[in-house]
Amino acid sequence: MLPGIGLFGTGSIVKVIVPILRAQGFKIEAVWGRTLAEAAEIATQLSIPFHTSHVDDVLLRKDVDLIFIMCSPSLHAQIAVKALGIGKHVVCDKPIALSQSEALKMVRAAQYYPSLISIVNHSLRFLPAFTRMKKALEEGFLYGPVTVIDIRVQMGTMLHDDYDWLCDETMGGGILALVGTHVIDLIFHLVKQRVSRVHAVVRTFTQTTRKINGIRYITSPDFCTFQMELSEGTLVTATLSNHLQGQLTQEVLVCGGGGYLIARGGDLYGRRGERDALEPEEVLYLDKESPEDRDTSAGENVPWPYSRGLRNMIGALREAFQPVEDKSGWIKNPVSSAASFEDGLYVQAVIDALRQSNKHREWTKVNVMTEEPDPNPLLSAAVRATAISL
Repeated sequence: MLPGIGLFGTGSIVKVIVPILRAQGFKIEAVWGRTLAEAAEIATQLSIPFHTSHVDDVLLRKDVDLIFIMCSPSLHAQIAVKALGIGKHVVCDKPIALSQSEALKMVRAAQYYPSLISIVNHSLRFLPAFTRMKKALEEGFLYGPVTVIDIRVQMGTMLHDDYDWLCDETMGGGILALVGTHVIDLIFHLVKQRVSRVHAVVRTFTQTTRKINGIRYITSPDFCTFQMELSEGTLVTATLSNHLQGQLTQEVLVCGGGGYLIARGGDLYGRRGERDALEPEEVLYLDKESPEDRDTSAGENVPWPYSRGLRNMIGALREAFQPVEDKSGWIKNPVSSAASFEDGLYVQAVIDALRQSNKHREWTKVNVMTEEPDPNPLLSAAVRATAISL
């Protein structure tokens, strides 16, 4: 039996995710909104039986066993830690949190309750083009190690008409936090190398719009370009921009051994090192999903590749609650390829380094936090000094 779902959030992603969940057989039992009016509006639109503006009203419901956190990143850690502590499975949107210290609390909560599912919505892992790219890399398609990865994402604005957290970089808004996290996670998923150091340029070119102006202005970046050096020497370049109105364009190029693999949108092409340069690219996968299926009708905030991957991730989640043994008696975990909270912490560390690099205009090392920072280092130092003297 599939678990009942409690949703946190009222934005575009919720409007996309509810039909997907229902198509997979999940039942949405409750929805939380920042205000009661927002919660009531989304509940009416999506026919959700219970709505509230109080977090505990959703978490403590007996018919809710799976939590989807799709609200402002400032609330992710608070909700996830509490949900895991009372025995609820958790799927959290990206970015996992606003800081590494918040993400670390989520990691520790997940480690304390290992029987519970705790994953991050890095849905590109489940896009068919990338599942096939990963398999091709593992099977040695490139005839050598990966040397260069180049990623380019062009899309329209991610802002709403009204001022909200998406307009504020410190609240998790902007293309670096919302798309860059996908890119960083995807690289690790494909080549299993972590980032050692980064160099970035991050800019906010659109500081006001026709409806967002006056006292408040936009601080969330709409453009970034960065370089990353991976643990085994692979070099990555990425350019992400919100300045192309209309349909998203996305290319991920992975080179090595004289050949390459390239995902364009949802399709995958490649060229092996020994092939003649004049021969056409190999077509490794063409996504045959119809344009109608690609239209999420939820605006530009959830582009097609991400919603397509999200559908596959939820399909895997459904299988996780209905496990089936294979011929050897082994029970496969369908969400084992999903991003864990530990992966989310690592991605947050890279984002932090990118921001520091942009601020100081220099190469910056990536440091993943393993312990929460001391809230009062001066007091701690005094206590240690007293202990030594005694």
